[in-house]
Amino acid sequence: MKLTIPELSLIILVGATGSGKSTFANKYFQSTEILSSDFCRSLVSDDENNQAATNDAFDVLHYIASKRLSAGKLTVIDATNVQPEDRRELIAIARQYHFFPVAIALNLPEEICHARNQNRPNRQFGSHVVRRHTQALRRSLRGLQREGFRYVYILNSLEDIEAVEIERQPLWNNRKYECGPFDIIGDIHGCCDELEVLLGKLGYLYKDTVQNADAGFWNFPTYYHPEGRKAVFLGDLVDRGTRILDTVKLVHNMVVTGTGICVPGNHENKLLRKLRGKNVKINHGLEQTLAEIAALPDGIREPFTKELGKFLDTLISHYVLDGGQLVVAHAGMKQEMQGRGSGAVREFALYGESTGEIDEFGLPVRFNWAGEYRGEAMVVYGHTPVPEAEWLNNTIDIDTGCVFGGKLTALRYPEKELVSVPAAKVYCEPVKPLDDCRDAIYRVSTAQQQLDDVLHIEDVLGKRIINTRLQNNITIREENAIAALEVMSRFAANPKWLIYLPPTMSPVETSLLTGYLEHPQQAFNYYQNQGITEVVCGKSPKIEFP
Repeated sequence: MKLTIPELSLIILVGATGSGKSTFANKYFQSTEILSSDFCRSLVSDDENNQAATNDAFDVLHYIASKRLSAGKLTVIDATNVQPEDRRELIAIARQYHFFPVAIALNLPEEICHARNQNRPNRQFGSHVVRRHTQALRRSLRGLQREGFRYVYILNSLEDIEAVEIERQPLWNNRKYECGPFDIIGDIHGCCDELEVLLGKLGYLYKDTVQNADAGFWNFPTYYHPEGRKAVFLGDLVDRGTRILDTVKLVHNMVVTGTGICVPGNHENKLLRKLRGKNVKINHGLEQTLAEIAALPDGIREPFTKELGKFLDTLISHYVLDGGQLVVAHAGMKQEMQGRGSGAVREFALYGESTGEIDEFGLPVRFNWAGEYRGEAMVVYGHTPVPEAEWLNNTIDIDTGCVFGGKLTALRYPEKELVSVPAAKVYCEPVKPLDDCRDAIYRVSTAQQQLDDVLHIEDVLGKRIINTRLQNNITIREENAIAALEVMSRFAANPKWLIYLPPTMSPVETSLLTGYLEHPQQAFNYYQNQGITEVVCGKSPKIEFP
């Protein structure tokens, strides 16, 4: 019997005492993946059978489970878990960290469990304990999925248990094996002319698809890169532009032929709901998409609608690429959600996060998740149009509003090079002009500089280790950081924005020029020897003494 287990799962073993849960866990999972209630009792009381320590033991178990799930580690809970209230808290922990709750029930006869306990010197329970467990288990079996388990496996005999094979299944968003290079392209919105120009500018070559009856509606040219680069589309292919279906065909064919990857945008999600017969409001450019579909010949329209729905339904919320170093999503992705699978993760990938407020243009105010991002993975996203793509905390928004008359932008990875083509025209007047995306301060400073004007306390508290180019790592102890905090926050510039931070009052070498003890030439020679090719100089203010 094959049990398919997603790689990010909280596996909850359910069974009476003596049903073989610990043996099962140790056979199929690593010892570090297993959290046993008995072991936790021994941690807090030195006695794994001390029932009085059960509450404290489960506090420890839940705490460790939370830490493991936060770190993205599959975890197995080895406890009886026969009562719904016992499982409820574990399901809540799985949901909190966007893990799949998986139930594996060992539904063995009461007699087998009791006989096993009799042969264990530390398990001399009365038969009534096993009976109570097995009765509670059987009352629960039919309702496990309703409790919130995504996968439920029930093993009803010793033969079932012996025949088990565990298959760990990577999540669909896990494409860490794809290392690029990539060309990541922002929101297109039916601007297929600009997309074709941008692909050409990126070095992609035009290729006719094979004309055959099976291809049907998808008979449309595609593109490939002679050096094996792959295009990554950040969603919002549809609505507003003048060549919406051509855009979908082009992207579909690149995905099918393996030269492209695509994640969905909120506009694809709304279109898919419409195609499925849901009641959606026809606005924000959806009317243009539906008009293009309605203009198709009668014999093509219905089958195409089905094919289009199938394609949109295959799009995954976000992808983790290049060994976890790159994350792509339409509206971005918080660190704790990367590589996870849940409704909340998909919602964030499609829409981002809003504050609940509405601005003067009637648009939701976006929460600046990128300002708080501290993850190691680079996150590339779109969704919110900006005049220029800018880096902020290892994230970048490359939706530069092509459909609104801006430009279509791509980020070359790993080069971090931005490539853009201007929009041929304004296809759609934006509700909020692109110029209003920046205030006056924003125009003279980058988003990163604005953010760094505010000191984030978590960035400076505690022990810190600083990597340097010229010296060994520098350790700043917690007590030293606290002492320096007030002075640095009041009077110092952020060191990351200084081109060079010289040692205080450090003199240059003695000058070889006649009549000079020190001379600027020695300073320039020093910088040059250190590999510094550009120096910014300023005149010191004149100081007069009475």
